[in-house]
Amino acid sequence: MAQAQLSIDLAAIRANWRALADLTTGEAGAVVKADAYGLGVDKVAPVLADAGAKRFFVAIASEGVTLRRVLGEGPEICVFSGHMKGDAEALRAANLVPMINSIDQMLRHVEALPGHPFGIQLDSGMNRLGMEPSEWAALREIALAQKPRLVMSHLACADEPEHGMNALQLRTFREMTDDIDAPRSLSATGGILMGPDYHFELTRPGIGIYGGLPFADATPVVELMLPVIQTREVTPGESVGYGNAWVARVPTKVATIAAGYADGIHRALAKKGYVWAGNTRCKILGRVSMDLITIDVTTLKEVPEQVELLGQKQSVDTVADAIGTIGYEVLTSLGNRYARTYTGA
Repeated sequence: MAQAQLSIDLAAIRANWRALADLTTGEAGAVVKADAYGLGVDKVAPVLADAGAKRFFVAIASEGVTLRRVLGEGPEICVFSGHMKGDAEALRAANLVPMINSIDQMLRHVEALPGHPFGIQLDSGMNRLGMEPSEWAALREIALAQKPRLVMSHLACADEPEHGMNALQLRTFREMTDDIDAPRSLSATGGILMGPDYHFELTRPGIGIYGGLPFADATPVVELMLPVIQTREVTPGESVGYGNAWVARVPTKVATIAAGYADGIHRALAKKGYVWAGNTRCKILGRVSMDLITIDVTTLKEVPEQVELLGQKQSVDTVADAIGTIGYEVLTSLGNRYARTYTGA
């Protein structure tokens, strides 16, 4: 079967990080969790380090271990999930900085790794990770005495700049941290775009690096081209694909392309989804199956060898809107069967 082609533009990743770093009043780190949002941390992280990123963020310790192998000694690697049970050896061996989320994690850390670097994550209102104000009040003097590398929190509604939650979290974070000496971080991509009040000493650009909203000025990073396997003429009354989900009302030329939900293309895309053949938008017909998708190519004078699902014509956020999700999920779902190529290194 023909293989779909996923192209990742490392020069665009570098440019997007640089643009967000230039907007930041302090230092800009880089979030590379989930295998650099599905695009390959082994390729992406060195480009970001070369561009100037000195502090990286991952979700869990095992991601940090992988990243340390990629980057070598030097860059600081922070772990959002903190010091979880069983993490001590990985944190020590890879010199990772856990972002401590609770009193229990703090106790675990000082008992297992006395003197090992750590950071603090505070809950400024998102109620997901981090210490609530009462926990922080009980622990802050002990924690600050050990010189945390970073004190951070996370905005819940930064993709909606006018949302009242942003100002509330900013005020809460300031109340919890304004009298401390440690570097602070509140903002990922959305917070960077809201301006200097949200920047503090360090920002954590993530999705914007990879070309996603809310960074509307981002350079596109990914191009996904799907090969056409076969075309056929379908007469009125004939159906296409599983479950007779689409039935022709007029004579229709249908192309079958090589990709499906096993490649991270969500089945919900069938309802509102399109691909592009050059400058022509082609509707998805019937269901997205495991390995194949059928599209309407009736208006094309010539059917191309491949069509675009992601790229200049259609962003990850366009596809995300069609399936009722966000660009993050589209990126991190991209499968392993694609022939991946990297440009702009």
